[in-house]
Amino acid sequence: MDTIDLTYVGRGLHEELVAYIADQQGYYADESVHVALRDGCSWDEERLRHGATIGLGRALLSRLADGIPWVTLSVNTHRPLFWFLARPGPTSLADLAGRRLAVHAPHTAPGCFARIVLRQAGLDPDRDIHTVVRPPGDYGMDLRWLHDGRIDAALVGSTMAPEATAAEHGWQVLAWVGDHLRIPTVGLAVDPTCIHPDDPAVRAVVRAHRRALEVIHNEPGTTVRYMRTFLGRHTADEVRAHYETFIAPYFTTDGQADLAVGATAITAVAAELGATADVTAAEFYRTATG
Repeated sequence: MDTIDLTYVGRGLHEELVAYIADQQGYYADESVHVALRDGCSWDEERLRHGATIGLGRALLSRLADGIPWVTLSVNTHRPLFWFLARPGPTSLADLAGRRLAVHAPHTAPGCFARIVLRQAGLDPDRDIHTVVRPPGDYGMDLRWLHDGRIDAALVGSTMAPEATAAEHGWQVLAWVGDHLRIPTVGLAVDPTCIHPDDPAVRAVVRAHRRALEVIHNEPGTTVRYMRTFLGRHTADEVRAHYETFIAPYFTTDGQADLAVGATAITAVAAELGATADVTAAEFYRTATG
């Protein structure tokens, strides 16, 4: 049996759902591949590159900023599952001017994406907003700070259903990042200097993930049941609403990348990083290979 390390670099449905379904449905076993799911949230790039990674956003940042030649072999979604959640007061992203925002660091993928979206709203993330840099996690402390009024808004990820959380506390979702920035952000990527893209274990994982994507679209009851293991604080109706709003319409059916979306995203990320966009979408997103 082939073996491979598969590393996630964030927590929540966005990062973990497809791999979780592939594992729970027995698709890795069907492909005769043993997949060791690893928590790489705190790993540096040198350690991360020795296994396959789910985090395509981080892989792109790493390629542009550090020159690590990551390539993407499967894409789960082009809509990043991050949201700007706010206390009463702000009603739009522009209203965050002068307010306190909890957000990831600029050199992280979600932090970079947030900065791009804030600039689209006419805000300078370094001058117009009082940012509180927060590490990736379950966002529990961010919610506490929102409740206590320590911050006015927070960028949160898919460890919660944000619309349900906002309704529970009387807050509001100012924006979904996926509405403002389309970029292939989760799937499967490898560094060819460490793992060949055509390695049998890699190809097996790609096939297993494509089957998992089919489950998301063809078996909503099964998918929602798995989602509830991630969203334990929410009701069944809230989880299904989250699935119907953010998962089913936007996860791919076959793991393929939209190269036009990828090209625009590479340009935007490179500009935010102050890096040269020295890789094309076709070079980075090689999902068409079988």
